[in-house]
Amino acid sequence: MSFLEFDETRDFPYYNHNPRISKIGWIVLMLSVVISYILYAILWEVSNSEIISGLVFCSLMLIPLLYYSNWDYSLFFHKPTKNEIILGVLMFIGYMVYAIAMGNILDIFGLGGVEASAEVMGVTPESTIGLVFSMLGEELVKFIPLMFFMRFVYKFSKNRKLAITVSVIIVMFGFGMLHYYPPYSTLASVLLLQGLGTVFEMYGYLKTKNLFVPYLSHLLTDAMVFIIMLSGVA
Repeated sequence: MSFLEFDETRDFPYYNHNPRISKIGWIVLMLSVVISYILYAILWEVSNSEIISGLVFCSLMLIPLLYYSNWDYSLFFHKPTKNEIILGVLMFIGYMVYAIAMGNILDIFGLGGVEASAEVMGVTPESTIGLVFSMLGEELVKFIPLMFFMRFVYKFSKNRKLAITVSVIIVMFGFGMLHYYPPYSTLASVLLLQGLGTVFEMYGYLKTKNLFVPYLSHLLTDAMVFIIMLSGVA
């Protein structure tokens, strides 16, 4: 990606008191991740609306995050540059190639889980539109813990690279496990597809410090999957 240039002066927020978030603040933020995810599942079952559930999902994390950031959204979002948009699209393409290849390998070994239809997954044209909100929520589900664990590891080690590495591994594992729904997925499939596969979105954020990049990549990925399911191709 050397042909793409990014703002190298940006740094990750919060981990080095930049700005400082209190212990109570971190507790509230981490609880917002858990509560919003649970409510998202409940609201989706009740309303069957990706728009309503997705909006609540992202709002319950975004509002506290903005509050503890003194409403400075530039700590995690920036107006995307052309190169950042290109990177987001490239990460989307990279993940799709990886997912198809890994999915085939998992199927060969009988580890791919049961394929779910659009009806079973509740995929509708409305749910595809609702991805605008729910994918932001999923990025916040990764972003808040990523910053929390970076702060925790850096506090005791003062080693920025170690803090980044440990935090990324924890978040990738956790995000993969959130997608574990037998029989439609297996432990191997979620750890390799949603877990390890998150490396593409993580790279987009680590490279740019702009949450828009992984959000764009994630939005394109799930929109593509939903469109394929609705078309009946898969």
